[in-house]
Amino acid sequence: ERGDRTALRTPPPCVLHAPAVLPSQIAGVEHVVFVQRNVLNWKERTLLIEAHNETFASRVAVKETCSYTVHPENEDWTCFEQSASLDIRSFFGFENTLEKIAMKQYTASVKRGKEVIEHYLNELISQGTSHIPRWTPAPVCEDDVSSQGGLRDPGSLEADRPSSIQSPALETITTDGDKLDVDYIERCLGHLTPMQESCLIQLRHWLLENHRGKIPKDEHILRFLRACDFHLDKAREMLCQSLSWRKQYQVDLLLQTWQPPAVLEEFYAGGWHYQDIDGRPLYILRLGQMDTKGLMKAVGEEALLRHVLSVNEEGQKRCEGNTKQFGRPISSWTCLLDLEGLNMRHLWRPGVKALLRMIEVVEDNYPETLGRLLIVRAPRVFPVLWTL
Repeated sequence: ERGDRTALRTPPPCVLHAPAVLPSQIAGVEHVVFVQRNVLNWKERTLLIEAHNETFASRVAVKETCSYTVHPENEDWTCFEQSASLDIRSFFGFENTLEKIAMKQYTASVKRGKEVIEHYLNELISQGTSHIPRWTPAPVCEDDVSSQGGLRDPGSLEADRPSSIQSPALETITTDGDKLDVDYIERCLGHLTPMQESCLIQLRHWLLENHRGKIPKDEHILRFLRACDFHLDKAREMLCQSLSWRKQYQVDLLLQTWQPPAVLEEFYAGGWHYQDIDGRPLYILRLGQMDTKGLMKAVGEEALLRHVLSVNEEGQKRCEGNTKQFGRPISSWTCLLDLEGLNMRHLWRPGVKALLRMIEVVEDNYPETLGRLLIVRAPRVFPVLWTL
């Protein structure tokens, strides 16, 4: 309701969106629960609407984003962008088929979403509201300033703000002096909304004030924010745990100190090979040609884990190099997974257990680094192994 009422006072117009991608059509239920988050910035005249599903979230992840901005050449026009992603995580081997069905349904629903927006616009026009003047901040008395102990930027309103991020340290809205340089953002970080930029600055300030030890680069902090959908509390907790882990295991020195055993250098069938068409570093892994059981018995699980970590550290280093080389932000890499030769002998319980542990460690400490995974020459047994 807050988002709907404020929309009548400031452009661009806002309606509470019904997400276009609904797992109800897949699972055959009457009702599903979506969580929607509206961020309305009066000063910048932008509106960001994000929605994700709670129902069936363990099997189907649906995220939809709608943004309203003022047209750069005609401020009487509103630009509207809508995007959605759907990830079917576990559906008994039918993930690809269901994703195709769902995306067809989404494409058909986009037109209906446009009709909803136009309906509310016509409602405003019928009530005599055809133009909304530019918002200006209300004058503030000095008495109000002293009583409040400071001012919060009134040009930003976030609807449905979670109570867990309302602490004074995390509620600070950045002023012009705290904003990042535009060229630096475009060159090193990529496109950021005002809200995302503010989250990055707040988390960096918190680390400078509270964290003892090496402060990571903005690119590193940003990956954890993206992994947590820019929820400050979650990103801060995840990042602090990762920084403690890096310090405990001396991960920052891994590339200088790690020397893989001769067996790994000879029989580990993976390596870096230039970059993909988008400039991401390319890592090729011929998993089907690798004797995982023999490697595990020869060098042990810990040595394999450290080797995998060194690969991830090298990937980050290559991303930084490619960012400088191509003049645009590159924060993730591509993995080409060659499964020729994969068979049931790879389904060795200790090996699978070790693989799951490595995946967990990488997910916790290197989020948002795998930009694309390409699987080639997959045998018939692969869908069974993937599902298991």
